[in-house]
This record gives sequence, structure tokens and C-alpha cells, in this order.
Amino acid sequence: MDPTERRALSGLASLYIFRMLGLFMVLPVLSVYGVEYRHSTPFLLGIALGAYGLSQALLQIPLGMLSDRWGRKPVIFLGLGVFALGSAVAAQTDSVYGLIAGRVLQGCGAIAAATMALMADLTRDENRGKAMAAIGAAIGLSFMLAMLLGPLLAGVGGLAAIFWLTAGLALLGMLMLWRLVPTPAEPARPAVHNREFRRLVGDTGTWRLVAGVFFSHLLLTALFVPLPLVMVRELGMPGAEHWKVYGPLMLGSFLLMLPLMRWAERRDRVSRAMALALPGLACGSAALVLPVGEVGLLALLAVFFIAFNLLEALLPAQLTRSAPARARGAASGLYATLQFLGAFAGGSLGGYLYGAGGAGGVAALGAAVVVAWGLLWWLLQGRALPASR
Repeated sequence: MDPTERRALSGLASLYIFRMLGLFMVLPVLSVYGVEYRHSTPFLLGIALGAYGLSQALLQIPLGMLSDRWGRKPVIFLGLGVFALGSAVAAQTDSVYGLIAGRVLQGCGAIAAATMALMADLTRDENRGKAMAAIGAAIGLSFMLAMLLGPLLAGVGGLAAIFWLTAGLALLGMLMLWRLVPTPAEPARPAVHNREFRRLVGDTGTWRLVAGVFFSHLLLTALFVPLPLVMVRELGMPGAEHWKVYGPLMLGSFLLMLPLMRWAERRDRVSRAMALALPGLACGSAALVLPVGEVGLLALLAVFFIAFNLLEALLPAQLTRSAPARARGAASGLYATLQFLGAFAGGSLGGYLYGAGGAGGVAALGAAVVVAWGLLWWLLQGRALPASR
């Protein structure tokens, strides 16, 4: 990579870490600390967990296409400001409805599509796969840090402490975008042509990728509705001490994921690696219901997180390689729409099923999702995933 590409990668990877850290830190603690909010129920807490995904899903494609016309950085600045405002709203409420409102407002800062497209704009084709893999690794790192910091912060200041930190990180991200990230030579791109967008959405390879991110984030969000409470019961740990489990678990799974990612990229086995991730994701459901003891529980969760982090790294890199240049913003918007729609579906369904049938209901949902994903993967195999370059 040349100096401009390295500068762009470092700035945008840091921006991803700051923003996703704020979203992920809520996952391991909301079901434990959310019971302190007025009017809370398992279903409403599930809605709060995934609510940001609904507004994200509704706005990713419009803002991604807007970034094709106006330029990436103005859209990203606007989104970070809205995200900070939503975080402040969530930090000041004592009602579950106020919490949901703050999370919805957080989601209105829907910048994932524009940010992914900006990274593609600032890298040459031969380096784009490396850049997107690094962004995926940055998301995995933010997830790892969130699992560690979320319980620590909530133990000190409740969910409000997490949301105030999230607002501060969004403002810091705006500063980094201004100071560190280069502006593309052509900041305003032509609007995507209808023919290019129809080609994108009519491609079976595209839908294999975006379906993958939908299902993986559905599984992740649904898992974290009962998981903190299962850990309290099975490990005898209060929520404030869960960082002692999440820290080693996240670090170990992240390090084990890296050689798998390199194997997939270098050997042109991306499609095979994604197919192998399916049974790994099923281990999350197994961890909720199987009587495997403490060691077995941690092993199942480790396999789940290895599979999840691997998909987070590979899926966006493959999509941006296959999308037409002038439709990258729209392609990234489609990807991010399905990603956050999956988070909303996982939180809503997970909350409802946990209230109705306990952890077993959520585990059944996870098993059904893995089967559905495997079937869809097989049905859409008419076009192979693009080879790594």
C-alpha cells in the first residue's frame, strides 16, 4: 500500500472501532441491567437491543446512494453527529421506551455503507481485499474490546456510562475523519445508474453475501438476549464480572480466526470458509441449552465467535470486489441494510422467544436460522463467489 492508502486504512479502521465499540458494548449487559428500567419486559429489552438495526436498515441504502452523489465524508460527518445525539438520549432515560428511542436515533446515523465505499474509493483494486479484511479485523477487534469493556463500565455506572462513552467516541470519530482520512480526488460521484443497481440486486452472488450478514447478525443479537443471564446461572458470576470471561474468550477466538482468514484469502477458498462457518455459528445455540459445564460452555462460545469474526472479515471484502465501481455505495448500503435488519430481527425475536420459552426458545430460533441459511446458500450456488485477488 502507498502512504495515502495506509493513512486511509488507519483512519477508517479506527473510525469503525470507535463506532462499533459503542454499539457492541451494550450486547453483553443490556439484559442484565435493563431490568432496572421502568416498564421493562424481556420482549421490550430485546427490542431495545436490536432497535438501532431497524433505523439503520431503513437508511443504509438511501445514505449510501446519497454518498455516491454528495461525497462520502459529508454523509459520514452527519451520521456520526446523529449517532452521538442518540447516545445522549439513551444515557439520560430511566424508561425502557426512552432507551428504545435513543437506540433508534443511534441507528439513524447510518454510515456503514458510506464508510465502506470510502475505503474502496481510497484503495487500488489490488489492495482493496487487504483493506476490507483489515476493516473486518477492526470490527472483530471492537467486538472483542466491547465484550471486555461493556461489563466493566456497566458495573461502575450502569448503561448510562456506556452511552455517554459512546457519544464521546462518536465525536472523536468526527475529529479523526477530518484530520486523518484523505478526501478522494473526486469527492462527488455520479449517481448510480438504474441498470447498474438492477444488475447488482439481480446477482445471486450478491444475495449469498448479504443473506450471510443478515443471518449472522440475527444469530448474534438473539444470542445476547439470554446469554448474560445463562452465564450468571451457569458460571455463578454477576454481570459486572463477565469481563473476566469475555476478555480471554474474545482474544482467543480472534487470534484463532486470523489464520483461517488468511487461508481463505490466499487459497481462493472463501466460499468454502463461509460454508464451514455455518456449523460454527450453531454452537451459539448449543451453548444456551446443552449441559456441558463451564469448560464446554466456553468452548462452544469460542467456536461461535471464531465463525462470526471470520464472516465479518470476509463478507464485505467479497461484496466490494464484485460490485460495479459506480454502485459501490449502493452495494455497501444493501449489505449494511441486511446486516442491521438482522440485528433488529434477532433482538425482537430473541426477546419474544426468551419471554415465552426461555433460553430454549432462543436456541431453537438459532438452529432454525442455521438450517435456513444453509438451504439458501445451496439454492443460490448458481454463481460462485468471486475469487480473491
